[in-house]
Amino acid sequence: MVVCICNVIREKEIREAARQGISDVVDVYAHLGCEPNCCQCFSFAEQIIDEECRVAA
Repeated sequence: MVVCICNVIREKEIREAARQGISDVVDVYAHLGCEPNCCQCFSFAEQIIDEECRVAA
């Protein structure tokens, strides 16, 4: 599923970044070589990151 339409960032990519210990949305974007544009996806991306962090704990 595409989470960020502006940068075509997929849920899988966000989950993989979170599993590598990246817990901030802006840092995930930077890790993927992107910059936030409209920021409409931030809340969903944060949910995905939080979910992965809980699973890892």
